[in-house]
Amino acid sequence: MMKRFDPRIVIGLLLIIGGGLALAQTMGYLENTSDYFWGAAFLLGGLAFLTLLFSGGANWWAAIPGFTLAGLGTLILLPEVLEDLGGTVFLGSIALGFWYVYFTDRSSRWWAIIPGGVLSALALLILASTYFEDYSGAIVLGGIGLTFFIVYMSNPAERWWALIPGGVLTTLAGMTVAAERFGEFQTAGIFFLGLSATFLLVAVLAKMQWAYWPAGILGILGVLGLVSLLNIASYLWAVALIVFGAFLILRYFTRRA
Repeated sequence: MMKRFDPRIVIGLLLIIGGGLALAQTMGYLENTSDYFWGAAFLLGGLAFLTLLFSGGANWWAAIPGFTLAGLGTLILLPEVLEDLGGTVFLGSIALGFWYVYFTDRSSRWWAIIPGGVLSALALLILASTYFEDYSGAIVLGGIGLTFFIVYMSNPAERWWALIPGGVLTTLAGMTVAAERFGEFQTAGIFFLGLSATFLLVAVLAKMQWAYWPAGILGILGVLGLVSLLNIASYLWAVALIVFGAFLILRYFTRRA
């Protein structure tokens, strides 16, 4: 049986590290030793929580402060050449804590998927804004949308509702790319089609019959938006009115017969 972790060990190590760093700065071997001290302090604090986590028992909560402190310590100690990745490292470490919480008990801790996924998407956003600035919006919205799809897959019968925010956010991610290439009405067409597909998923996967109605209406609006790319929307409206009018007249004479 593993012994209980004693916090005095961490305090003692911090005192030794602090004294050694102060001595090194006094002798001219190091500069900015406060960064090294606080970086090491946060890393040791994170290690203390992670030791508590892996010692067994119901200490799953220790994963969140453990990975957070470890990430903060890593952020402080990052070399100058990697400073642009600091936000990604820090947010990614917090996300890692929530993902650990979820994967150690997927049935009762499914809620950890949401903060874990959102923080992962934000970490990717920081990385994307540095290297893929044009797609940063699509990456963060798509990442959060994917988070809700994972929530749905964790229990499709009970968490069918997660399909809706997942589909909406994924659609918005696609719109950020389409907005630069098409006009406003065409972009709205893509948005309506995405929403239509979302409700269609709810109808098919979750067996919610009511979802076919918004799926159909939104699908029609989406098609009207897309056909405007070919400048035939005015013709389509005219044809639709004629067909609908003919249908009403035909129904009238059919019923009389």
